[in-house]
Amino acid sequence: MHNTSAATSASESTKPTAQPQAPAAPAGWRVVAAMAVVLVLWASAFIAIRFVGDAISPGPLALGRQLVGTAALVAVALVRRPPLPRGRTLGLIALYGVLWFAGYTLVLNLAERHLDAGTAAMLVNIAPLLVALAAGAFLKEGFPRSLMIGMVVAFVGVVVIATGGIGAHSDPLGIALGILAAVLYALGVLVQKVALRTADALSATWVGCAIGAAVLLPFLPQAVGELGVAPAPAIWAMVYLGVFPSAVAFLLWAYVLQRSPAGLTASATLAVPAIVVLLSWLLLGELPTVLGMVGGALCLIGVALSRRPSRHPKR
Repeated sequence: MHNTSAATSASESTKPTAQPQAPAAPAGWRVVAAMAVVLVLWASAFIAIRFVGDAISPGPLALGRQLVGTAALVAVALVRRPPLPRGRTLGLIALYGVLWFAGYTLVLNLAERHLDAGTAAMLVNIAPLLVALAAGAFLKEGFPRSLMIGMVVAFVGVVVIATGGIGAHSDPLGIALGILAAVLYALGVLVQKVALRTADALSATWVGCAIGAAVLLPFLPQAVGELGVAPAPAIWAMVYLGVFPSAVAFLLWAYVLQRSPAGLTASATLAVPAIVVLLSWLLLGELPTVLGMVGGALCLIGVALSRRPSRHPKR
């Protein structure tokens, strides 16, 4: 009896250690799959913006994109009924909506008037460097050695692009706008990461997108005039930007960011330029300069290094 009781107690004592393993699946392959979709959709956004060209101006294009994205996200929210953010959380979501959905989108549209899609994507990816450093300092995520080495390598790649990657489709103003877009992107990620500690991912995304659209409303009269005469392919490209790179991708991004460190998550987006260069070549017939390609390769190497697990994980 005593041995049976002891065995039963021993077996019961092992049960709690097995149960925490169950949630590992959502934090594993689902997060990776969501991140992969985000990378492809965000890469396609650079192509779509470049494709629209002069048919729709940067301001009206940004407004149209966010209005479409807001409509798609609100439709999902009406079905899912997530809790609405309040107080400080709502303030953080509003701030990231201004920085990312409005500011980043508008500046990126302006930048791609002066840059080919591939070079624009490479410059925007200064943002993960800024996110990793700020997240380590202010969000207490630390500075893993592999992450920092990868970031340094990627930064060298960006420097190569900025100093020697200006080709036939690029100019210095575009370089400056691309860097500004990266700064807005990084600030948006950091504010969003803090907001997602207390906010539902769907609520944070649709409210942020709606606030971004509201900030861009001064472009409404210009948008009405331009969309009335714009060719159908340009309008459909704007709709695509709103539904997929905005609504779908940002919703998945919030899901990933809620379950991963901000610095590590942002570092994965350094893979976007390689996808953009390939799509830009296939669909637009544009390629960065040789030095731009070298810089892009260094960005990819930086991604691989930054994603390596640390040899000395935290306790």
